[in-house]
Amino acid sequence: MTAVLTPPTATRTRADGGVALVLAGALSVQFGSAVAALLFPQAGVGGVVTLRLTIAAVVLLAVCRPRLRGRGAADWALAGGFGVALAGMNTLFYHAIDRIPLGLAVTLEVLGPLGLSVVTARKAASWAWAGIALAGVALLGRTGLGRLDLAGVAFALGAAAMWAAYILLSARVGARFAKLDGLALAMAAAAVLTLPLGVTDGGAALLHPHVLALGTAVAVLSSLLPYTLELTALRRMPTATFAVLTSLGPALAALAGWLVLHQRLGLTDALAIALVIAASVGAVRAGVRLRR
Repeated sequence: MTAVLTPPTATRTRADGGVALVLAGALSVQFGSAVAALLFPQAGVGGVVTLRLTIAAVVLLAVCRPRLRGRGAADWALAGGFGVALAGMNTLFYHAIDRIPLGLAVTLEVLGPLGLSVVTARKAASWAWAGIALAGVALLGRTGLGRLDLAGVAFALGAAAMWAAYILLSARVGARFAKLDGLALAMAAAAVLTLPLGVTDGGAALLHPHVLALGTAVAVLSSLLPYTLELTALRRMPTATFAVLTSLGPALAALAGWLVLHQRLGLTDALAIALVIAASVGAVRAGVRLRR
């Protein structure tokens, strides 16, 4: 006999499924970054970035088959700008994790969307959460950043700025292009932009079967699988809940860094990460309350 779900139960089941999808996507991204770091010695940072973006672009273009004719100059400029944000965000972030632990790099990178949410909210509550995030960074700076590669820290902060730009452009691209057409075109643009540096950095190693296999894994784990899971999850839950769950990125990155790269973080590092996560969750929830 088949059980019939009541509407509240069905809604709760869909929401629970959405939570699982978001967490799976977040884990996929962070473990994809860890696998990418393993590939740096063989293909170079630029080579890995190019492999990830190129493979993801080929798959997206093949699946989405975006319409090319009839596009105006504004469409191409927007897709191109989105591609620049994608290329910059990935390149800077990969250079960061080549120099500093994955968990700390993501902690610094998440300051980008956090800062964006604070600026757009323009309320005291959001600024209070920003202060907590800065306290976490200050704690990291007192006992953690001093022992880190300063270039790595700078790259992570640059990736944070590009992530904020990515968010702003993503909303505009989603409104102008149907389905994933805008993302496919932007990913292709990003691949083209990173290709010269990638070929220079990786050279013939990019064509080695082992490197291609790991590069494909990185593309799937870091781009294709998360995008699919997140789009499915957003149909099952409010965007605010989605944003809160994605704020767990630094903790998941620390887990991936520990399991895959054997990067251990101290208690102070963990506390700093926790403060940044709490600030991200608080800023999202404060923004939701203010919009009601």
